Amino acid sequence: MIRFPNLFKEGQIGHTAIRNRIVMPPMGTNLANENGAVTPAMIHYYRERAKGGVGLIITEINCVDAPQGNAIANELSIADDSYIAGHNELVEAVKEHGAKIITQLHHAGRQTTSENTYGLQPVAPSAIPDPYLQVVPRELTAGEIENIIEMFIKAAARAHNAGYDGVELHGAHGYLIGQFMSPFSNRRTDLYGGDLTGRMRFPLEILRGIKREVGNSFPVVFRMSADEFVEGGVHLDEAKHMARLLQDAGADALDVSSGVYASMPTILETMGYPEGWRVYLAENIKKEVHIPVIAVGVIRSPEVAEGIIADNRADFVALGRTLIADPEWPFKALEGRTEDIRKCITCNIWCIGERVFRNLHIRCTVNPVAGRELEYPQITSTLSPMHFAVVGGGPAGMEAALVLATAGHRVSLLERQSELGGQILMACVPPGKDKIRWSIDYLQTQIHKLGVEIHLNTEANADMLQGMNVDAVIVATGAAPLIPNIPGVNNPTVTTAWDLLAGRYEVGNRVVVVGGGNVGCETGLYLKQRGVDVTIVEMGDDLAIDEEPISRQVLLEELRKNDVCAITGLNVLEIKPDGVVAVDREWREQWLPCTHVVLSVGARPLNHLAEELTQRGVRVFVIGDAKQPRRLNNAISDGFLTAHRITQAESLARSYRPFPVQQSYWEQEQLLQ
Repeated sequence: MIRFPNLFKEGQIGHTAIRNRIVMPPMGTNLANENGAVTPAMIHYYRERAKGGVGLIITEINCVDAPQGNAIANELSIADDSYIAGHNELVEAVKEHGAKIITQLHHAGRQTTSENTYGLQPVAPSAIPDPYLQVVPRELTAGEIENIIEMFIKAAARAHNAGYDGVELHGAHGYLIGQFMSPFSNRRTDLYGGDLTGRMRFPLEILRGIKREVGNSFPVVFRMSADEFVEGGVHLDEAKHMARLLQDAGADALDVSSGVYASMPTILETMGYPEGWRVYLAENIKKEVHIPVIAVGVIRSPEVAEGIIADNRADFVALGRTLIADPEWPFKALEGRTEDIRKCITCNIWCIGERVFRNLHIRCTVNPVAGRELEYPQITSTLSPMHFAVVGGGPAGMEAALVLATAGHRVSLLERQSELGGQILMACVPPGKDKIRWSIDYLQTQIHKLGVEIHLNTEANADMLQGMNVDAVIVATGAAPLIPNIPGVNNPTVTTAWDLLAGRYEVGNRVVVVGGGNVGCETGLYLKQRGVDVTIVEMGDDLAIDEEPISRQVLLEELRKNDVCAITGLNVLEIKPDGVVAVDREWREQWLPCTHVVLSVGARPLNHLAEELTQRGVRVFVIGDAKQPRRLNNAISDGFLTAHRITQAESLARSYRPFPVQQSYWEQEQLLQ
């Protein structure tokens, strides 16, 4: 019996049948080459999602007017006929595994920079800068508008020629089509502006033109922001009228999203947003039309997705970052293996903030293979099992144990605490951070299933590890809080953010948090919401500069809304039992009275065990924070890459000999050089 029957019913968009109700929505990857052509890395990325069981893939933004319309550095393009062959390779790779694929036609309009457009000034309906990027665009002439309409139509014809099952017009998120639709960005007084009829002329002419060019049997999906969440923008009541106009013009489905760059967290939500929070928008649009509606918005669990379809709130569910984190989500849900799903934690670190926003290829915090499917194929089973000891049960250690056990090696995992998880057990405590716990829940489930020998409450030492007769030791012992050299730092009224969040220390009603990075700010917010009077002191000019940009925006807003006092440009000189002495840049002294002080000034690696083992001649690999204190994405990636390197070394060594022979790690390392 299928556990989620509604989710796995066949669906239909136009004349195209889709095997289930699961859609992979468009998400920029930067995996195209510098000219916008399809690459092998992109083909493997989408192929893995098709293999994983998704019903419909909508490709990332595909520019119809490159480079003028590019939003990201390596944006996919379909701006002329030379791109068709590459797109056909992508289409065939996806269809080979039973999924349908359409491509999203896109023009950035004003929501871009001259770097992305190769020095060209961005264009828009009106010469109004986007509040987020602050780049002044050039207002399009009526003739230029007609030319861009024709570009969309020709791009759709190329997509049809390439074998796509349809196209999607990107009218959401404040890009060019959406800019024409919204009074937030369109102040024109000609035929393409003014009232709703004028503002809808541009998208409707594109839609009708595509239908004339390729026929009614070629589906056209329209993506719209049903609420832009900005003053003076499109809101749900007007979006309902837009939906009816789009349906009447021939749209075969509506992909209902929200937001513009000026309301970025409503496009790319941060961790605090609840699952399915945006579905009400799709639900309201669905009541206005008879064509299929796609819902999106932090849909992570099969139970939530099933409920949306079962309750007739939408016809399809879009799983964006969800499918980056786990391409096999659909098949795992179909088989009822929900505990095996690697859930997206909505951190935005490697899929967006520190990768695509910085003109780098897409990655994922919890799925270290995302964007590197070509480079790291499936882990193969070993023919010569070995015994590894992994010291440290945080995310880096568990990820390494997972990879090694998957390859068939024996793994002993030693953790000095009574619970696996490392720093994540503390990281999930501040407000809105509970989803981060999913990362270690998945790893713990998998290593148990793989038979990893787990030893809790075990303080590993060199004698113990040598006595275990292991082939190598992976040291994932993490980090410890950095304690600054400040007079009074050892007072009993002083603790660290780590000890506080771990529940090992209680504070009074007035606290100074020393350090205004991400951890310090989240700790301050946590204390404030528990009724504590908090002051955050940061020696730099800005707060939370180590946080991912969208999450930082939300965190700073939460600090403001909760009236958390934060002072930048202040250096702590001394901690006294009843307060803190600090100075500003002009060496003016300030007295900050408090009952307790919480330190959050960084971390230092704990790797003394690695040094001792190395001196004894034991083969050692140091990973995660034990190597260098960083973030969760680095820890999981480091654990994966190190373990994968070990298994690859063994595979390479085996290829040099006619029979499987156990190798020393020194020999294996040499093969990798």
